Amino acid sequence: MSGMQTAPYQQFARENLGFEFENIDLLVTALTHRSYVNEHRKSVSEHNERLEFLGDAVLELVVTDFLFRNYSEAEGILTSWRASLVRTESIGEAGQKLGYEPLVRMSRGEKQGSERARLQILANAFEALIGAIYLERGYDDAAVFITKHITSKLDGILKEGSWRDPKSHLQEVMQKVDGVTPRYVVIEEVGPDHDKVFTLGVYAGDRLVSKGIGPSKQAAQQEAAKAALKTYLR
Repeated sequence: MSGMQTAPYQQFARENLGFEFENIDLLVTALTHRSYVNEHRKSVSEHNERLEFLGDAVLELVVTDFLFRNYSEAEGILTSWRASLVRTESIGEAGQKLGYEPLVRMSRGEKQGSERARLQILANAFEALIGAIYLERGYDDAAVFITKHITSKLDGILKEGSWRDPKSHLQEVMQKVDGVTPRYVVIEEVGPDHDKVFTLGVYAGDRLVSKGIGPSKQAAQQEAAKAALKTYLR
């Protein structure tokens, strides 16, 4: 890519990372989805999956090290906290806040994909960005980036209790408050088989407590449980 083409990437790095890349190709590759390479085989040969692989490992190490050094809880609890911090939704939202989505190179088809697919692409790019920072600046700078955008979320996660499995947590709460077990019912399913969207309701007896929407029944149940917990715990 020419200097003019890479200028927006350097601007992003200056404004959001606090430095410019000596090897700007690292940043460009971190924000290149496989689908873009498939559409531009003659001019582009690298996508971000190798950097994503590296960044995922650095992310897990930094988060694990942070939890181990700062908390004395048992392994199972720390594992749940770590899973909440590094799940697709968490790192995808971090990517949204960083604002690099306009710089992500992807195919025309992916640009028109579902919200879930878009969030996955942003999350993968976030991990690839970590890999790029690690190669460009080293572990310490990658750790600073992860601390700022990921581990800083832990207090909010603990306060909300969102690290717990929503369905299990809701069952405990509903049994304590209403004396019944949550009941999940499919309210609606729309779309073709390969891209269905499910709406489920969670009931306390015959009372509809909340609804959830997702690309699978299980995902919709999780969303319904999260919404119900907000009702019970507010």
